Amino acid sequence: MERQNLTPVTEFILMGVSDRPELQIPLFFVFLVIYGLTVAGNLGIITLTSVDSQLQTPMYFFLRHLAIINLGDSTVIAPKMLVNLLASKKTISYYGCAAQLGGFLVFIVAEIFMLVVMAYDRYVAICNPLLYMVVVSPQICLLLVSLTYLYSLTTALTVTSCVFSVSYCSSNVINHFYCDNVPLLALSCSNTHIPETVVFTSAGINLLFSMIIVLISYFNIILAILRIRSSEGRQKAFSTCASHMMAVTVFYGTLLFMYLQPRSNHSLDTDKMASIFYTLVIPMLNPLIYSLRNKDVKDALKSFLNKACQSFKSM
Repeated sequence: MERQNLTPVTEFILMGVSDRPELQIPLFFVFLVIYGLTVAGNLGIITLTSVDSQLQTPMYFFLRHLAIINLGDSTVIAPKMLVNLLASKKTISYYGCAAQLGGFLVFIVAEIFMLVVMAYDRYVAICNPLLYMVVVSPQICLLLVSLTYLYSLTTALTVTSCVFSVSYCSSNVINHFYCDNVPLLALSCSNTHIPETVVFTSAGINLLFSMIIVLISYFNIILAILRIRSSEGRQKAFSTCASHMMAVTVFYGTLLFMYLQPRSNHSLDTDKMASIFYTLVIPMLNPLIYSLRNKDVKDALKSFLNKACQSFKSM
């Protein structure tokens, strides 16, 4: 009997968003719409910032990579989630689970630091406009994006290796809709002190360090805007960073809601709701935030659609 309990796990069962059978089909269509809008919106941002000559500035270069990250983040989670909502057996293989956790960590850490890079870009644009193209040169842009991806990949490999270095035996039911590190470690049949320390230290450092840089950047941006004498100048300066401020507020607000909950009130069901927000809803909202409030993106979209219509008519 004891040997059976110590049999290594070869697959996990994902409980999903809800275990109520009558909600599976409605949830499938809700998340299918969300994922469809996410793919369309982020592919639209990637396409526009790649082909439109007016969007070849550092700000839109970083926005393109944020869209790539958002698309990757939701694609790691949503397809398997949608399949499991319709499946009677909601399983994921051991290595599939490790790959999903690793992919999720790559994109979520990359998003944290891409928002930091974008905050720095807005800080230079508003506080040092004359030096903007020198400080945020194409080489510097490429370096910042490369470092973001390299750091996120290193973090993902380190944390995923730690989470899967422990043993998983008879218990294989994950109380989540994807393979996340906390519910995974709760299933382990061996000592999880080191992996838990790595997971929470990494998350804490990433969140704290990135928030400090973002807050310092926006503190200086607000001071610089307040020093502008004309109301028109202040409004123009504020409009250049309003979209990013909104995206940062939504993203960090969700993460802080998760990590600052008292342990007595903390539950995996609350984590699920917050996870839905930053893995599925925020990637859908970001293209809307950056396009609806941005005249350049709206003009680029109109120009792109006009050219597409003319090409279609000429056929």
